[in-house]
Amino acid sequence: MPIQLSPVAPMRISDLCQAMEVYLSPAEIREVYRAYLFAAEAHEGQTRLSGEAYIYHPVAVAAILVQMRMDHHCLMAAILHDVIEDTAITKATLKQVFADEVVEMVDGVSKLTHLKFRSRAEAQAENFRKMMLAMTQDMRVILIKLADRLHNMRTLEVMPPAKTRRIARETLDIYIPIANRLGINNIRHELEELAMAAHWPRRYQVVRETLQRRRGNRREWIDDITRILSERLAKDGLSAEVRGREKRAYSTYKKMQLKKCRFSELVDVYAFRVIVDQVDTCYRVLGAVHNLYRPMPGKFKDYIAIPKANGYQSLHTVLMGPQGLPIEIQIRTHAMHLLAEQGIAAHWQYKGERQGSATADAAAKWLRNLLEVQQNTGDSMEFLENVKVDLYPDEVYVFTPLGQIVELPRGATVIDFAYAIHSNIGNHCVAARVDQQLAPLRSQLRNGQTVEIITKQTATPKPGWLDLAMTGRARTGIRTYLKHLEVTEAVALGQRLLEHELSCLGMQPAQVEPARQAAMLHELGYVDISELQQDIGLGNRSAALAARLMVFPNDQTQTRVAAPLSIQGGEGMLIHFARCCGPVPGDPIIAIFSRGRGMLVHHQHCPNSSDFRRRGKDWLEVQWDQQVSGEFHTTLRVDVGNQRGMLATVAAVIADSGSNIEDVRSEERDGLSSRLRFTLMVRDRKHLADVLRQIRVLPQVLKVGRVIG
Repeated sequence: MPIQLSPVAPMRISDLCQAMEVYLSPAEIREVYRAYLFAAEAHEGQTRLSGEAYIYHPVAVAAILVQMRMDHHCLMAAILHDVIEDTAITKATLKQVFADEVVEMVDGVSKLTHLKFRSRAEAQAENFRKMMLAMTQDMRVILIKLADRLHNMRTLEVMPPAKTRRIARETLDIYIPIANRLGINNIRHELEELAMAAHWPRRYQVVRETLQRRRGNRREWIDDITRILSERLAKDGLSAEVRGREKRAYSTYKKMQLKKCRFSELVDVYAFRVIVDQVDTCYRVLGAVHNLYRPMPGKFKDYIAIPKANGYQSLHTVLMGPQGLPIEIQIRTHAMHLLAEQGIAAHWQYKGERQGSATADAAAKWLRNLLEVQQNTGDSMEFLENVKVDLYPDEVYVFTPLGQIVELPRGATVIDFAYAIHSNIGNHCVAARVDQQLAPLRSQLRNGQTVEIITKQTATPKPGWLDLAMTGRARTGIRTYLKHLEVTEAVALGQRLLEHELSCLGMQPAQVEPARQAAMLHELGYVDISELQQDIGLGNRSAALAARLMVFPNDQTQTRVAAPLSIQGGEGMLIHFARCCGPVPGDPIIAIFSRGRGMLVHHQHCPNSSDFRRRGKDWLEVQWDQQVSGEFHTTLRVDVGNQRGMLATVAAVIADSGSNIEDVRSEERDGLSSRLRFTLMVRDRKHLADVLRQIRVLPQVLKVGRVIG
């Protein structure tokens, strides 16, 4: 039975020691008390906003962990968890007094107060990253943090309203999903209620009062069902404990949001738990309750055979009970019930016994994914974004061709599956066979499907894949590849631009003296030439300035013989073609530099390019190469008479001319005519002229032209 401690009254160290006596040895309790004396001295004179001595907070955090029967090192770290962050005590000082295991947990929970951040969001993201990485080394770090958050939420009423809502929002977005991911439902449920009460106080009050009124009307009915179930199981010789579950305000509110209905429109689903001793008894109980009441089709889930992503195990079934009201039954063993309530925290009660392995293994798998995401993530904000994606795992279970189960969040696509198998498979996937049927990468996966990934060595990730990926692992894999590709392409483009500027000044790269190049790099603050080329390719540095410093270190007024840079069309991610004017081979063009993104090629007559030149922005004269590859988008405006089927007629002519339509829009100008706008792909101006000619001869076409700017 869990140890009952008051969630509100200040926790005294004597009460904590008495609670610890239930499962800790006297020597271990003395160590916890030693940590208390150290923390009390360190926090001497500090008070909370409520006015009580600060030491009551860490003692209360330890009390929450005592309810989970955490080991004495974890309790010591809980009592000391604010010492590094809020007092003059350093990590080095703490190491002289306590075991490294305790000190590392305290450091993992402590915020990065000594660093300066540009914003609150960046500070939150970096502290979150630090905590999650500490958690990968020791899971108890997150248990201390959850207990700390729970006590802070219990005492939130003394905070200003704006801060109350911010803390509640953070709890809803981060800490509740983490508790759910680790299966710690007893903490999760209380955090949900407290966060809802703080963030939406009026809604919480209304939902809670309505539930209480309805509970009074239904209590007798729930007691009757509990008795009927118990009697039926006893008649079948099955020893079981049957409990009716109380509805919570937060889960009711979320169900109303999900179903987009009012409280009065919710169909009451009465929930009961049946707890037994053995796994095989769970299935015998399932048969007994199905014989008692008719099961509802499609409402049975076996989480014992296939546990949830957080290790949760139970049988779920919904029955049609008396008076036609649905009854949800959850059937589990005592060990499964403890894991369902305490999740990974139950692992410390078993200390390596088999019962604790399901949740521990699920948590270990998640932590391995976290480490992989962290190693391939550029900054803390991106890391937080990717972890948030994985914190909402409404699971889908799919199979590899060899029968291995892969867990993915609902809405996951073929791309997510490919990266879940291996990053190399994800980087080279082109399609999949889903249940033996060919499927594109954007296909969303459903429970029970068998997925085989089709790869091609020449295939690589595209930026558009980020819109298809649901999991943090897939998004990180795609971003990592694209960043590496971007750096490679930036260096290549920067090299071309630098060589182009040198040639304009009458010099070839091989003619530049090494000493002069080294002096230029030193003056601009670069280690080597590739670093400079990368910055030039990304638009962060002027190629013209670098070239002048190479050629004329003491005199930069020399005449530059301009020669346009050639554009081939297949340079990669760092040469973009403006959507506003849609330049195609054969058009007069100009390139605008965009910091961090490379070059944006415009039609010379585009109003946007004229504006850039007029404002003196970085721009470069460019021209089309004689060998141009690929297709280029452009926009046509077609005015047609109002006649049924004209859109289809014009689209067919465009398709027959060998052009692919990317987008089409229609607007009615007056009662007699309409205007169609087509965004299509063409090879060059000659191809575009052929398309225009074929559209122009259509009898109902009044006017056709190209849109530039």
